[in-house]
Amino acid sequence: MRAFWKLTLTQAKLYLREPIAAFFTIVYAPMMLVLFGTIYGNEPTPMFGGRGTVDVSVPAYIGLIILSVGLMGLPIATATSREKGVLRRYRATPLRPATYLAADVLVYFCMTLLGVLLLILVGKIGYRVRFDGDVLSLLASFSLGALSFFAFGFLIASLSPTARIAQTVGMVIAFPMMFVSGATVPLEVLPEGVRHAARFIPLTHVVTLLRGVWVGEVWGEHLTEVIVLLGVLVVGVIVSAKTFRWE
Repeated sequence: MRAFWKLTLTQAKLYLREPIAAFFTIVYAPMMLVLFGTIYGNEPTPMFGGRGTVDVSVPAYIGLIILSVGLMGLPIATATSREKGVLRRYRATPLRPATYLAADVLVYFCMTLLGVLLLILVGKIGYRVRFDGDVLSLLASFSLGALSFFAFGFLIASLSPTARIAQTVGMVIAFPMMFVSGATVPLEVLPEGVRHAARFIPLTHVVTLLRGVWVGEVWGEHLTEVIVLLGVLVVGVIVSAKTFRWE
């Protein structure tokens, strides 16, 4: 167990030393919130059920952070470590491979959570963002969304022969999701055809679930979202476990 925590701490330090990864995980979403909060403010509007733009943007941007880490940060870093022989060396140590993977997931989870906490702090201090939900329900929803996209990211890393391909695949998948799922532009302002197509995008279900629990809705009202995300998690874990390569 001591080795696990040492490995986790080392991985966390390496993550923070990577400026691009740290920026998109910790700084990007709060920066977007400040930008659009300055433009639109947070006045209540009937379009959002009496809530303001920032009120609905904060839970949506949580999905944006999850997307950035899961489909861009994780696959690129994992594929790069494989190319450089880091994974092969980890496998040669007395530590079990599962220990490395668990430490890796924990670091990504904690860094994603750090970005979320900063986002909420900016929303509270700068715009008095409204939260009517339950903290534990929000944490559970965040955890389900994050782990589902981490599994998706490991799947990309497992199937990509090089880090460059992992980066390309991750971005090609991530950017369309980013703009049609409600993570950056609220679903309410998107055309009906786009909203219909968005139902088939995993990130839409993350955003919808987070927005729902943010305003006080229970998981029972979002069974579709929960089932979809559990499906992504299970399929991602099973397929990546079978295809993951250490060298």
